[in-house]
Amino acid sequence: MKRVLIVATFLGMSGAAMAEAPGGPNCGWGNMLMDGQSGLGAHIIASLTNGTSGNATFGMTTGTNGCSANGKLTYGGKSLVGAVMDEFSEDVARGDGEALTAVAVAMGVEESDRALFKQVMHDNFASLFPSADVTAEQVSERVVELMRANDQLAHYVS
Repeated sequence: MKRVLIVATFLGMSGAAMAEAPGGPNCGWGNMLMDGQSGLGAHIIASLTNGTSGNATFGMTTGTNGCSANGKLTYGGKSLVGAVMDEFSEDVARGDGEALTAVAVAMGVEESDRALFKQVMHDNFASLFPSADVTAEQVSERVVELMRANDQLAHYVS
């Protein structure tokens, strides 16, 4: 089950919704200090203020400083496969490469089984990438299915 959660974390597609910061979007003295400002500099100063003083953690614990732990945390970035989709498809076609290795490592595949992982992915390129508009989520699901179907790789996703 732990491996499935790791796979979901690294390979599952993220939602399109904006991420809610831990403690909420208005949490901490840094947010209060930089209220109304935008840009990278303002975000860095707010983050450093909140992180170095621990006030956001205190605020989440006590419900002060504009913080709350009631919101649902989300992630607005790309999944690992989504972030390296082009490179991953090229590596699967070749049967080796950095993106293919990165996915294997992220899924917890031991070094001794990585050659098999790469071969299974390579041998099943057509089912991983059945069309040009396949999504990272579909590819991720198929990777898990292929691993489950292989006796030696199945324990990584069970």
